[in-house]
Amino acid sequence: MKKILITKASQIVTPIGRSGRPGQGMNDLTIIEDGCVLIQDGKILKVCKTSEIDENWLHGADIIDASGKIVLPGLIDAHTHLVFAGTREDEFSLRMAGESYLTIMEKGGGIQRSIDATRLASEKELYDLARKRVINMAKMGVTTVEAKSGYGGTLEDEIKQCKVARKLNESGPISVVSTLMAAHTVVREYRNDPEKYVKLIIEEIIPRVAREKLAEFCDVFLEKSAFNYAQAERVLTAAKANGFELKIHADEITNGKGAHLAAKLNAISAEHLLFSDREGLEAMRKHHVTAVLLPLTAFSLREPYAKARDMIKNGLVVALASDFNPGSCYTYSMPMLMAVACLSMHMSIEEVITALTLNAAAAINRAHKIGSIETGKDADIAIFSCPNYAHLVYHMGINQAHTVIRKGEVIVRNGEIV
Repeated sequence: MKKILITKASQIVTPIGRSGRPGQGMNDLTIIEDGCVLIQDGKILKVCKTSEIDENWLHGADIIDASGKIVLPGLIDAHTHLVFAGTREDEFSLRMAGESYLTIMEKGGGIQRSIDATRLASEKELYDLARKRVINMAKMGVTTVEAKSGYGGTLEDEIKQCKVARKLNESGPISVVSTLMAAHTVVREYRNDPEKYVKLIIEEIIPRVAREKLAEFCDVFLEKSAFNYAQAERVLTAAKANGFELKIHADEITNGKGAHLAAKLNAISAEHLLFSDREGLEAMRKHHVTAVLLPLTAFSLREPYAKARDMIKNGLVVALASDFNPGSCYTYSMPMLMAVACLSMHMSIEEVITALTLNAAAAINRAHKIGSIETGKDADIAIFSCPNYAHLVYHMGINQAHTVIRKGEVIVRNGEIV
């Protein structure tokens, strides 16, 4: 029986619960000073003060001295476009010169360019690229990441991306949750007949991915440059009928009533939400849809931030994620995400911690298993080299992750992958 004992932590810092914490409850963290965590066979067995350690716990244990460090649940990046080939730094330069994201897309850039590059890449090439990324994520304290497809646009290429996500999950070092997002953009071949592409997604791609169990969620980009409300509803309804849980890229560039659709279909999450109206957000709250906010994308695009303070005040479950992708947000930096969420979206440090742990777990339907340090949950834990949790943002932009544990296995030690 594999056993790990974390001792002498300056602080154990965690939200508590097996579902997302709404509203002001996001500030309620349990803090244990001089704390100890006992892990056995991948599960958390005991959380207490170091002074309460039973001597029997020491026998055969890998003892991790966390003196001067803080212990958090493993961070969860609940929205990424992890599997892709190619980069678009020239488009970044165009945006810095004043061109809008939509204008670049209309000129043939944007998502289609990443689709072209990803189609040309082999499954092995995509796996090798993505594995380097997940290793770097692990080094920042991430133990679970969501990965969307959507750079394929054909049955074969969507399946290729989903297979890479599954292989990454199997090989580690972190857990990878797969989302089918064939409805990312209307690909070039169907630009003049988008309904034909919607039909392909509904009749071929969704059933095949479901049969092969290559993804758990289905997502759609509801936006005037992508899929309209009726198309998004048809895709998601078909996905639900095939056993998928639902996600929606909602109201990122315009208010397309994506928050309303997320509530109507009882989606697990709606993501972006920069231009959602009050009624849509209230409907999400009533239907327990997690709001996944992506401030690094707004930062990168120099757009207004989602109204995190209003959402929290009105009782939504709010999560944070990186939205790592090759176009609008080419970063998966957790330290940067924490700093921008606090300083630009005016979230408290406590809210940010909850948003990247328990509430992020809720956004991928796993709050009952991960996202907090509690007896019975999977032992996904990150230890940071700082004296208290305020330093996660106070020492802004600096990676302070020291030791990372995923399902009871040490995957990062002294800042390096094991």
